[in-house]
Amino acid sequence: MAHVTRRIGLSLGADLCWPACYEGILRALKPTFAVGPDTISIECERVSIEPYDLRKPTRYDVVLDRVTHWYPTSREWVKKAILLDDVYVLNNPWSIQSMEKQTTYCAMMRLGMPIPDTWMVPPKEYAHEGLPDLQTTLDRYARLFDLGKVGAALGYPMFMKPYDGGAWKGVSRIADEEALKTAYEQSGRLVMHLQKSVEPYEHFVRCVGVGPQVKYIRYDPSAPLHDRYEMTRDFIPEADQQVLRDTTLTINTFFGWDFNSCEALLKDGVWYPIDFANACPDSQVTSLHYHFPWLVAAKLRWSLFCAVTKRPMRKTLDWDPYLRAAEQTEGKPLRERLAAYAAIARERLDVAGFEAFCEKHLPHLDEVVWTFFGSQTAKDAIRAKVTALFPAHEIDEFTELFWSRVQLWREHDAEARAAQARGKSSKAAGAPPATKSASKGGKAR
Repeated sequence: MAHVTRRIGLSLGADLCWPACYEGILRALKPTFAVGPDTISIECERVSIEPYDLRKPTRYDVVLDRVTHWYPTSREWVKKAILLDDVYVLNNPWSIQSMEKQTTYCAMMRLGMPIPDTWMVPPKEYAHEGLPDLQTTLDRYARLFDLGKVGAALGYPMFMKPYDGGAWKGVSRIADEEALKTAYEQSGRLVMHLQKSVEPYEHFVRCVGVGPQVKYIRYDPSAPLHDRYEMTRDFIPEADQQVLRDTTLTINTFFGWDFNSCEALLKDGVWYPIDFANACPDSQVTSLHYHFPWLVAAKLRWSLFCAVTKRPMRKTLDWDPYLRAAEQTEGKPLRERLAAYAAIARERLDVAGFEAFCEKHLPHLDEVVWTFFGSQTAKDAIRAKVTALFPAHEIDEFTELFWSRVQLWREHDAEARAAQARGKSSKAAGAPPATKSASKGGKAR
């Protein structure tokens, strides 16, 4: 029997809270895995930025990446690690680099998802520096257009937003032609989408996916950042959860994203995906608060599974299976089409293998996570993030706010695990399972 060490690297930017919690839980977990004839232990460290020889082997088996979408030095190091060293990286750096909102809308339209009608418009202004042929190109081929006619064709209300995203930068709701022309005049050099608004809607949900794990969170984009992720529980039935799960897993695996969020709106029984190119989504306790422990635990489960099993990195996206499924299910109800795509997604994510791994090797993880998030170490991590973002006179107030919401999560998590244990005991004894009544909504208290 050999002793093998697998290494997980955290490639970070301004992240403070989740890496500290990830590392703290890993230390408390002290994971050792018996796999075949080997005993596997895990080491975790933060990836440094420094000169490197392209041929020098990378020391990591898995990298959780948070910077390659904006920092080219780390991005090229990650690409090298995948190509030369077979490192598994969350997420695919080529996909993050090239898949703007525009691409994702087009791809999911091709799969028949109900993407709201969307137009792209040329930018209001151009940067001519370093582009000697730009003016000639514009003189020859750029056509004058009537923005009012574009607005009329799409219909009001609509949203104007950058085609490549940017954390709500430049997003505005457009109610009429005058507002459209004003917003366009102010858009500068940004290349903009105009997208038909879905309203009135019943639910705005952000689905966070980590590997095959999906969490559904009711979202209020009009609220301050620390209140956008609501704490409402049991607000949608299982059938709607399945639609959102299938949608999220399809999008994530289509683009090679292990970690992504998908926003969708429910109107008249239809879930409309509106924003789902969010590979590397928000992971901070200052926005996720109540949902933050779930995210840290989900990252741990998936990264440990990938490291221990030496999960191979899918270097190419291979869209053909999805496109064949789209052809084969054309004309069928959307839920049937989503089920066909999600079957491909579950196979790519090895859901059966992941669930078996967690059941065998990580049955105690939930308890370790629950204990950790009641510790001073967890509270210190929360305070560190609050200190980095909030003015001095608000640090105590918001540290206590986020800490109290994490403690509410611990309360609900303990209740859920106790109910699950009772259900297993009843099943083992042959008793019928208890009936659980779903909540009608409202914020958790």
